[in-house]
Amino acid sequence: MTDSASKKPDLLNGDIRRTLTQMTVPVLFGMITLMSFNLVDTFFISMLGTAELAAVSFTFPVTFTVISLAIGLSIGTSAVIARAVGAGQHQDAKADGLAALWLSAYLVALLSVVGYFSIDPLFRLLGAKADTLPFIHQYMEIWFLGAVFLITPMIGNAVLRASGDTKTPSILMACAGLLNAILDPILIFGWGPVPAMGVAGASLASLISWLLGFGLILHLLMYKRQLIERGHQSWQEFSRISRKILHIGLPAAGANMLTPLAMAVLTAVMASYGAEAVAAFGVGARLESIASLVVLALSMTLPPFISQNLGACAYQRIDLAYRTCIRFILQWQFAVYLLLCVTAPWLAAVFTSDPQVARYICYFIWILPLGYGLQGLIILTNSSFNALHMPLSALQLSVVRLFVFYVPFAWVGGQIGGVIGVFVGCLLGNCCTSLVARFWFKHKVAQLQG
Repeated sequence: MTDSASKKPDLLNGDIRRTLTQMTVPVLFGMITLMSFNLVDTFFISMLGTAELAAVSFTFPVTFTVISLAIGLSIGTSAVIARAVGAGQHQDAKADGLAALWLSAYLVALLSVVGYFSIDPLFRLLGAKADTLPFIHQYMEIWFLGAVFLITPMIGNAVLRASGDTKTPSILMACAGLLNAILDPILIFGWGPVPAMGVAGASLASLISWLLGFGLILHLLMYKRQLIERGHQSWQEFSRISRKILHIGLPAAGANMLTPLAMAVLTAVMASYGAEAVAAFGVGARLESIASLVVLALSMTLPPFISQNLGACAYQRIDLAYRTCIRFILQWQFAVYLLLCVTAPWLAAVFTSDPQVARYICYFIWILPLGYGLQGLIILTNSSFNALHMPLSALQLSVVRLFVFYVPFAWVGGQIGGVIGVFVGCLLGNCCTSLVARFWFKHKVAQLQG
């Protein structure tokens, strides 16, 4: 065992609060770093012109679909491996990790081949025009060719998190993001003997950073940590393990894809109140992603803890860890809400000079973030269901949240109170779903305890 491995948190015996803090802080650091580098990436592309920026914007739904599959597979991978580790079945965990890497490579390669030869019809369907299609080709041809090198590190990081190591994945994410940010201006605008490649340069910079992550993660997993086997299992064993991963991974990927679908419906609802309302909602959505970073970090670190303790049949630790996280996130998000309330007019002024848009942004900030703690409860419950190998419960909770409460309540609220009514409806939707989620999880844990 290496020094790094020996310093990993003890998920089965360590103090719960200290262990989760030790796991979550590195993930939070990695997410903030990666988000910063992504903003740099968007900034350099925007300097090329409106058509180029629009072309890359068109790629988001397609790339998000592939990434959603990878996120689902990583959730399945983490749940399966962490349970095996918790049960002391370390050889099984190594076999599971190898199968997960091959499974993700096969599925993403298949999607990439289909996508590569469908660029024109696919993006015309999304609304791309003749002036943006050449730039889309430049970006997506490279992206599809290298997608496997993006997905493999994501699955490899899931293997590391399943073993309790969240620090190394964060460092790898930060290194890949930094390399991408350095290469972007060089490859996009040219430097010395390197020609200016425009949009293709941005995609190539991403591919090179993925290759770095790909090489580092395979070396780490196979040789330094020896967390996965080498080579390829028999097809019989590979199929058996793949079914375990897909049992959790496919519903998780589906649940992940529901969120942008619901946001698209809500955007259409906001559009009925004018461009100002849409602009304000877009700004609010960006603020929400930043305000919820701690929730998202916990949603990546709580599942390995739960799955390992599931393997060890330590159900009381699972319940206590869940309740500890919920209590913390309710307090944390309320503090974030107070901060947002005080700074709302200033934040609105940063994003717009239009008084109507600024007014809507303030309404958004004063209403929706009041429910971010409850939204955090829902997100953590969803990820906990996946960790407990209950993927259909996680998927059902996502459907209930978005299409039974959140979107319908927003629409009804809009009919009653306009834009403010939409925001209040979203808040009430989170309130109702959080009650369902809390009692649902309590019931499932009670069933496990028998």
